[in-house]
Amino acid sequence: MPSSPFSSAQAARDSVAARLRELRLDAGLTMEGLADRCNWNKAKTSRIEASKTAPSDTDIRAWCAACGAGERAADLIAASRSADSMYVEWRRMQRTGLRRLQEASVPLYERTKLFRVYCSRVMPGLLQTEGYAHALLSLIADFRNLPDDVSEAAAARVDRSHIIRDGHHRVVLLVEEDVLTHRIGEDAVMAGQLGYLLTAMSYPAVSLGIIPRAASRVMWGPETFTVFDDKRVHVELLAAKVTVTTPTEVDIYLRAHTRLAEMAVYGPRARSLISRAIDSLG
Repeated sequence: MPSSPFSSAQAARDSVAARLRELRLDAGLTMEGLADRCNWNKAKTSRIEASKTAPSDTDIRAWCAACGAGERAADLIAASRSADSMYVEWRRMQRTGLRRLQEASVPLYERTKLFRVYCSRVMPGLLQTEGYAHALLSLIADFRNLPDDVSEAAAARVDRSHIIRDGHHRVVLLVEEDVLTHRIGEDAVMAGQLGYLLTAMSYPAVSLGIIPRAASRVMWGPETFTVFDDKRVHVELLAAKVTVTTPTEVDIYLRAHTRLAEMAVYGPRARSLISRAIDSLG
């Protein structure tokens, strides 16, 4: 895992490294002694303990065996895999295409009762039409040289979004006004997408706020993020998706969402901004 500024991911990796170091010390081994038993160089031991290199499952088994603690391997491997899942590069998640990625998130979406979403550049996935999703996913697939399953992925994304209409979930979405005018797809695609926003605003489960360009900022526009039931946050970076679960960090995103919401307009004023964007399509 690359070094990450998100402390949830780094703290999880540091915890695994610290537990491995404790095993080595409890076994009375130096770094060099452990390296000899594992048949690798001392530098590798040092890098693993410093969280500069993520240990493989094989590395952890060898480390535990060298320390006479083979029974600890399974727990440490599970912890290491969990740490890896907190910072995942898109190229790793999308290497088999985009459809599976959409489908893999369905269980999380189904069990989440309250979503809080902020988007600064593109429409929230939960409100995307199939045409818009197809256009956006095509850009992503082209940029990342992914297998072409865009049509299937767009359909899966729209199918996943049924939760905003089933009465069992609540969705609070905030978007910057620029989202309404960034041209993703042809004019007809954008017109259909903007029109669907007007429809979705009438759904009982949906609260859509739009932050006008002219709003007096009390919060800068951060990265796109989604909060799931106030317990888990997915942050979308250009290179990776970061999962945040540490309560103090989740709270930061909840506070950010609250501040962003203060700048947003709703109801008729939001509809006016959407209608203006539709008119601008000519």
